[in-house]
Amino acid sequence: MKKAKISLAVQFKTAKIDPRIYGSFIEHLGRAVYGGIYEPSHPLADEDGFRKDVIEEVKKLNVPIVRYPGGNFVSGYNWEDGVGPVEQRPARLELAWGVVEPNLFGTNEFAKWCRKADTSCMMAVNLGLRGAEDAKNLVEYCNHPSGTKYSDLRIKHGFKEPHNIKLWCLGNEMDGDWQIGHKTAYEYGRAASEAAKVMKWVDPSIELVLSGSSNLGMKTFGDWELETLDLAYDKVDYVSLHQYYDNRSGDTDSFLAKSMAMDEFIKTVVCICDTVKGKKHSKKQINLSFDEWNVWYHSNGDYVEKWSQAPHQLEDYYNFEDALLVGLMLMTLLKHADRVKVACLAQLINVIAPIMTENGGGVFEQTIYYPIMHMSNNARGSVLLSELECDRHDTKEFTDVPDVDCIATVNDEEDEIVLFAVNRCQTEDYELKVSLLDREGFRAVEHIEMAGFKPLDGNSFTACPVKPSATEAPVTDGKDSTVRLKPFSWNVIRLKKQ
Repeated sequence: MKKAKISLAVQFKTAKIDPRIYGSFIEHLGRAVYGGIYEPSHPLADEDGFRKDVIEEVKKLNVPIVRYPGGNFVSGYNWEDGVGPVEQRPARLELAWGVVEPNLFGTNEFAKWCRKADTSCMMAVNLGLRGAEDAKNLVEYCNHPSGTKYSDLRIKHGFKEPHNIKLWCLGNEMDGDWQIGHKTAYEYGRAASEAAKVMKWVDPSIELVLSGSSNLGMKTFGDWELETLDLAYDKVDYVSLHQYYDNRSGDTDSFLAKSMAMDEFIKTVVCICDTVKGKKHSKKQINLSFDEWNVWYHSNGDYVEKWSQAPHQLEDYYNFEDALLVGLMLMTLLKHADRVKVACLAQLINVIAPIMTENGGGVFEQTIYYPIMHMSNNARGSVLLSELECDRHDTKEFTDVPDVDCIATVNDEEDEIVLFAVNRCQTEDYELKVSLLDREGFRAVEHIEMAGFKPLDGNSFTACPVKPSATEAPVTDGKDSTVRLKPFSWNVIRLKKQ
């Protein structure tokens, strides 16, 4: 058995965790909305057509914020199509995904669903085919109390109280030529700056996310952030990052090291933000919104009939190695909690999602559901500074990869420390020593693990074998606890003040 050690001190905290780091995403894409969160004909639908079984699954994830309505979809979306009497709403050709959008579900329905699911909305505005005026009008519709055209229109539509949406995305992936209304960095920076200005004039309390590069591999990455931030720095609060990872090569070792690429991506964007801050001699700090991230490749290339409605689209069925990487990516986000304040797993239901549904039928939790649930419910409070000692290995794509990756959080209100660990080794056990340097009286009280599965094992509507289980609580001796990390495993270790 190999040995590793992580040293912690409760007095040394790297950052307070913003709960919005555990956010998610619902786009008008595939069955995320229709057949996902909204299915009026379902036996478990409530009076608003929302699936109650889905709401319960979302509540178990403790999702603080959900980005809506896109995604690529938003760049061609007229928000006015999705409000008012449903029978008067037009169906539209939805060009981003090649389907028909019936507009049976829109802004007000989503706001109502968020309240029922104990979450809040992160709203995106269309800066593809539309611009500042429409963005301003949507803020007025959602947030102004009454007495104006759009606030009174909301009231007429049956929503007397404002939705008070506080976080807004200024478009989506405008650097990509696949995007409806694709723009150069200068064109987008100017459009975002003007939209941000009037949106905050309507409601000064809102926060705004500038659309960063669509992924790390974009040729314009870096230059895009520099130019758009230079144009909009004083008016925005966050810059977005998007990144998906895959294992098309079948190289599991390299796949599980891709969280290291995510780590470098975040560091680079932080440097760019601070470069612009220095150039402008500004005291304002721009933070990060990693508002699309996940594993995504299983469903790429699936056929979708042109102009169908709510087809089975981008429905990845995740396996166990996907769950380990999702856990590693979440840990990476927490390692940068000083700057990453918002993050959205893409997406929440059916479309590259942890929750899957059948139309008219049941629901099941994918393998990736569990690391998300564990961290969202347990990693609250602050991230602890830690020093990890373990062996390292090289892969075909990465060098100096830690066999074990760990992060620890402390919740002072609960007198609780929670450690999350992944053993990347497929064949070797690790004995992990958790050394608490500055506090006595903490004892390891729980160890939850996902272990003993093959990399490609997964769950389905008929069987869900890949799930966590409780194992023997770690042994505590003085300030140290010893934990066995099985090969190729996800681990949650809880230490409680006695």
